[in-house]
Amino acid sequence: MDDMSLPASTATAILPPDNRTGYQAFQAGDFSFRRDEYFARISWPGGNHIAPIDAFLRALMRDVAWGFFYGVVNFDDVFGTINHYGQVTMFAGRFNEAYRDAGRDFEQRFEADALMALFKAMIGDWTNAGYDPFAAPMETGAPWGPKRGENGAAVERTRVAARRMTGLPGDAAIRTDANGYPVNRMFADVPQDEPRVEVEPGFEGEVGAFNLFAYLSRSDVTWNPSVCSAVGDSLFCPTSEEFTLPVDHGNDRCEWFIVLSDEVIWDVKDKETGKPRAKVIMKAGDVSCMPADIRHKGYADKRAMLLVWENGSPKIPELIARGEAPVVSVQF
Repeated sequence: MDDMSLPASTATAILPPDNRTGYQAFQAGDFSFRRDEYFARISWPGGNHIAPIDAFLRALMRDVAWGFFYGVVNFDDVFGTINHYGQVTMFAGRFNEAYRDAGRDFEQRFEADALMALFKAMIGDWTNAGYDPFAAPMETGAPWGPKRGENGAAVERTRVAARRMTGLPGDAAIRTDANGYPVNRMFADVPQDEPRVEVEPGFEGEVGAFNLFAYLSRSDVTWNPSVCSAVGDSLFCPTSEEFTLPVDHGNDRCEWFIVLSDEVIWDVKDKETGKPRAKVIMKAGDVSCMPADIRHKGYADKRAMLLVWENGSPKIPELIARGEAPVVSVQF
């Protein structure tokens, strides 16, 4: 699956708008995409798939924002992408046991830059004015209906990625509290005071601190882990969670979760078949580690704060594939 010697396509096309709905259609290799008032419709040789447009746009937004993320992004039980870090496989039924057993699965590999450009054009054209696929449902307009303007401010956000730590002088990562983002309606009780830091002369710019709870209380996106600190390949990625994780994330490495407030519930399934393996209920202070051979989907009825801890090394998937690294964090 990760053999980079396989040929990858750059064949993509943006097709003229539909006369009735006003939305453009898109082609990537043998996959085609079009939307109408209610649905995204995907077809490939020998098959087709339909998805509610709100669910599809929320999943597409994360795939774009995450740069295809680590491993597999399952939009739903049928369609998704696999990141090979430079190339991307787009699939239908690849991780669906029924599709595979019937010989109806299909996949194609693309150069990542070419597919990303198409996905960005798609999310831009298919997102109507007032709808924000990054926000919780109660914070946004509706995606339904014919073409009605655009929302570039929402879909063109870039993922925050600190080189060292958010807030240190010269670091590119923005401070949401320092940039005027309002406190979210569900975090009105979160203290906004900042820590006092006294630095020895000569170490200015090397020592810093910030109120992570205040930072997250002002996040205007959901289910979008952004890097707030980086020590080598060790990445702390906080995020605020409300409603559902729009994708089933199929891991290609272990992934640590620390719930900082409220509650997040996870459905954990087998990565290859989608069969249920566990339900994990995490409350504030709980820590869990998702293995490298599962897929997971989260739920939060009240906006919750989550810290995701990632080892971002590109070597891990290859080590796991060769059996030189475990798929779990601890072996008893």
